[in-house]
Amino acid sequence: MRSHFGFSLSGMLKRHRQWEKAVTKAVKRAGKVVAAATPVSSPRKSRVAKSETTGRLQQVMAFGSNPGRLRMWRYVPENLPRKSPLVVVLHGCHQTAEAYDHGSGWSTLARERGFAVVYAEQTRSNNSNLCFNWFRPSNVARDRGEAMSIRQMVAKMAKAHGIDRDRVFITGLSAGGAMTTAMLAAYPDLFRAGGIIAGLPFGAARDVHRALAAMSSAPERPAREWGDLVRAASPVKRNFPAVSIWHGTRDQTVDVSNAEALVAQWLDVHGLDSDAFTQSEVDGHVRRVWKDGSGQPAVELYLIANMGHGTPLKPRSASRVRADTPGPYMLDAGISSSMHLATAWGLKKPIASALKPTAR
Repeated sequence: MRSHFGFSLSGMLKRHRQWEKAVTKAVKRAGKVVAAATPVSSPRKSRVAKSETTGRLQQVMAFGSNPGRLRMWRYVPENLPRKSPLVVVLHGCHQTAEAYDHGSGWSTLARERGFAVVYAEQTRSNNSNLCFNWFRPSNVARDRGEAMSIRQMVAKMAKAHGIDRDRVFITGLSAGGAMTTAMLAAYPDLFRAGGIIAGLPFGAARDVHRALAAMSSAPERPAREWGDLVRAASPVKRNFPAVSIWHGTRDQTVDVSNAEALVAQWLDVHGLDSDAFTQSEVDGHVRRVWKDGSGQPAVELYLIANMGHGTPLKPRSASRVRADTPGPYMLDAGISSSMHLATAWGLKKPIASALKPTAR
């Protein structure tokens, strides 16, 4: 995809690859074996992994009309005070809520830092690969299909647990990342910020065939057209949520050009200059940040070097509570997307006693 703003992802990726080749040659000369990057399983061949689970999630059977026919799972730490934050999490294809929670560690972070988590889970009757249907207009439009089901889950959590409606966040991987983009576009009044991992821009496709094409290479559109798609998704006039975009430089399932398109889309939505960014290195990976008029990050991009398709993790030492557990599409990249997102969203305050989910 041709760059429509003031930096080149292709140039950055080229430098990454040159560096990787140089390191590989040096290591081989020393007679060592270079460990291959975590392989990306083919989504056409893989099945739902028989993964361990945290066992913390509780299914909620009734949460509204549920037009998208999704399943709802929640984790609420014991003694969680009212007006606590909520994080909505959307898994990727061939995954379940429990498996994604085990890998990403969101329920562990919720227990440590004092917030609630709700997982939307796809069903095979909706999609045989357990992908959220981000490419079907009937499922991403405001108050329709899967998007409305997810909104109803948030409403259920607000009513049952008194969550702070001004501190609702959302994140997802792959198809869940694309659905995260759709939720931020359709419900800017519901979410304060979102984390899009290996996802696609809103409006990238309207059917399966175009979805597959977009995954291979993001459609070429001017930034204004990308932004218009978001602005047209909701009648609500308010500030749009902040977005954090994460993508592996070796993703062969959802091409990294989609990260560039996402940046272009949300910079236009926020009315930000594409050249007005700061760059730093976080845990060995490139991070670029565009701030709004008040100096707060509005759009940020993490490019995860040498990583394929999945959620970037940084497993904890055995002496600590387990979180960030590698598995299918959950990749040890030396950086924890869950941890960084939680911190960026201000989810920092620990609670004294939160050892198990409430039975409400």
